[in-house]
Amino acid sequence: MALWLADADVLELRPNFTEDDLQLIIRAAYKQVLGNAHLMESQRLVTAESQLRDRDITVKGFVRAIAQSDLYQSLFFETSSPYRFVELNFKHLLGRAPQDQTEISEHVRLYNEQGYTAEINSYLDSGEYDAKFGENVVPSVQGNKTQTGIKNVGFNRTFSLCRGDATSDAGKSASLISEVAGNRGTKIVSPARSSGAGSSRDKRFRITVAKASYGPRVTQSNRVFEVGYAQLSKKIQNIQKTGGKITKIAEVANA
Repeated sequence: MALWLADADVLELRPNFTEDDLQLIIRAAYKQVLGNAHLMESQRLVTAESQLRDRDITVKGFVRAIAQSDLYQSLFFETSSPYRFVELNFKHLLGRAPQDQTEISEHVRLYNEQGYTAEINSYLDSGEYDAKFGENVVPSVQGNKTQTGIKNVGFNRTFSLCRGDATSDAGKSASLISEVAGNRGTKIVSPARSSGAGSSRDKRFRITVAKASYGPRVTQSNRVFEVGYAQLSKKIQNIQKTGGKITKIAEVANA
């Protein structure tokens, strides 16, 4: 068979694919990487689709083209907080939620220091992506499976990010910010209810920042900021703009 469907989570393009096979792969890749966002005909990546048809790129190459497109940037980077951008990259490209604060902080620092393209490539060029999807399997949500090296808490967190096929990922705030920052478990709630972000509105967070000072001697000191949930995203962006490196974000325990 040119197209392999071993189960609901595996969609692979085989060498002798038909045009129908190709279109199914293309639609699935757009849906996964764009998080169910509506795609207008004029927004399709015609060149990348042709390259995939001609076997000049693999499915992985097509996924990369979508994730590096202006459309993906406008939906999930330009209008999102750093937390939201990173958690959606994990969902769209690795099929899971971020495991912990360290994983989020590493990716926030990566795109802050090396740029957007490096951040996207870090998922696609990882050993985890290759082990899960290889070159010709469309990425899909993996949170409902036991995964080697992935903490069990990721099961609930992945479901928190996945609200059903009718729900778009665009234009929403971070879903896991309080659970990941506080290193707490995540409750599974039905899609009809709130994603849990609203319950974080009255919480406060402590941001630890390492900032280098270059003078006669090169020194590095830590600063700590405490802000409410509503100010958190803006504070993170301001820290990054001034050259600060966030080393930790933790929820402040209630008195």
